[in-house]
Amino acid sequence: QVQLVESGGGLVQPGGSLRLSCAASGFTFSNYAMAWYRQAPGKERELVASITGSGHVIKLLDSVKGRFTISRDNDKDTLYLQMNSLKPEDTAVYYCNGYYSETSWGHGTQVTVSS
Repeated sequence: QVQLVESGGGLVQPGGSLRLSCAASGFTFSNYAMAWYRQAPGKERELVASITGSGHVIKLLDSVKGRFTISRDNDKDTLYLQMNSLKPEDTAVYYCNGYYSETSWGHGTQVTVSS
């Protein structure tokens, strides 16, 4: 069955960096555009970044442009989100999923930006 497992979150100070990973299984990963989403406490889930199956960036949230980079390794069936210059407002649970077609959501990975 389809499985998405996010990892790499943690507690980081403002200005710090984290690299999130999403290990995918149960489907042909390279055939699907993928995306990172996040949900902050008390807020709706929002799209952070999306990427085509071949690795071209589709969308990037305005507030993360210049700071976050989405990428993928189709040989490893893994999606990445490199996050630099982190701000407190980036604090959220981060999830990966399909971009044009979503599957069941994983547990996500918590990112907390605080001094």
